[in-house]
Amino acid sequence: MERPFNFSAGPATLPEAVLEQAAAEMLNWRGRGVSVMEMSHRSEEVVGIISQAENDLRELLAVPQTYRILFIQASPTALNAVIPMNLLGKSRHLPTIDGIYTGVWSGRSLEEAKKYAAINIAASGEAAHFNQIPSPDIWRMTDDAAYVHICSNETINGTEFFFTPDTGTVPLVADMSSHILSRPFDVARYGLIFAGAQKIMGMAGVSVVIVRDDLTGYALPICPAAYDFGNLAAYHSCFNTPPVYAIYLCGLVLQWVKRQGGLTAMEAAAIKKSGLLYDCIDASGLYVNPVDRTCRSRMNVPFFLRDEALNATFLAGAEQNGLLQLKGHRSMGGMRASIYNAMPLAGVEKLVAYMREFERTH
Repeated sequence: MERPFNFSAGPATLPEAVLEQAAAEMLNWRGRGVSVMEMSHRSEEVVGIISQAENDLRELLAVPQTYRILFIQASPTALNAVIPMNLLGKSRHLPTIDGIYTGVWSGRSLEEAKKYAAINIAASGEAAHFNQIPSPDIWRMTDDAAYVHICSNETINGTEFFFTPDTGTVPLVADMSSHILSRPFDVARYGLIFAGAQKIMGMAGVSVVIVRDDLTGYALPICPAAYDFGNLAAYHSCFNTPPVYAIYLCGLVLQWVKRQGGLTAMEAAAIKKSGLLYDCIDASGLYVNPVDRTCRSRMNVPFFLRDEALNATFLAGAEQNGLLQLKGHRSMGGMRASIYNAMPLAGVEKLVAYMREFERTH
């Protein structure tokens, strides 16, 4: 049976080769007679799995040795609280966080951070319906912010940063959950990067934090010990029992990315896939994407039918053709195709062919 193409925003499609390997190793990992999910996190085998995943991620992203890579049993939503609890303890007064408000996820991050600091919205895309990223020329930063927060790819609104903001000596914190492995970038320009695995790196249950050494050790007293980055770094992500199987699967994805040619190859594929889909939309009289072309996401492509009465018919036909999870986020409506690394070009080609035929017949 041919597998359908899954355009879900997350949990998202995984490389078929990764799923096959995980299935083959489910009951007997490398001749040990047990599953990875049955192994002690203190065992030599699991320590090796975690170390290999950390090393592969460090290699793929060219992470400097002055940064720690942490695997954390927390979602990005939870990290919206964990991160300020870790980064604000250095401040001697009520700290301020500068935020760039570009859509739903940056908004939620800043709303959560309000519990721990004053929030300065340095720039907002709300007036433009979040269809563009405000130019850094108009950002209004505070003089002594604890850090600057961005969400560098908004999965719901479909915008992506194709530049790294210059924040001077103020640490830049970025939620990269939905595009972290999709192209090369300079980790050294950031103080902290975080990403949930379930969109592009693996399965739900684990997040990755890449944090500069000098930003650890300043957790607020209210920060749980299990989420203190200093503790996690000291114990190599095993201060407590980590989500072992989720880290194992993340490691398989990282190895798959390396076999494909690394981030340069991932970027080339993303440009080709997203370009094919955007070209279809732009040439159409039925479909529309409102996002400014300078910041259209390569990972998440929202689009709308000019005649919304056809939405249900479009989705039903798509599912019949093996094109799944194309319904837009409930806050946006319309459609959304998430085309992360694991989505093959064939999936986008089939979607475009369906869209063109649907337009021809409707």
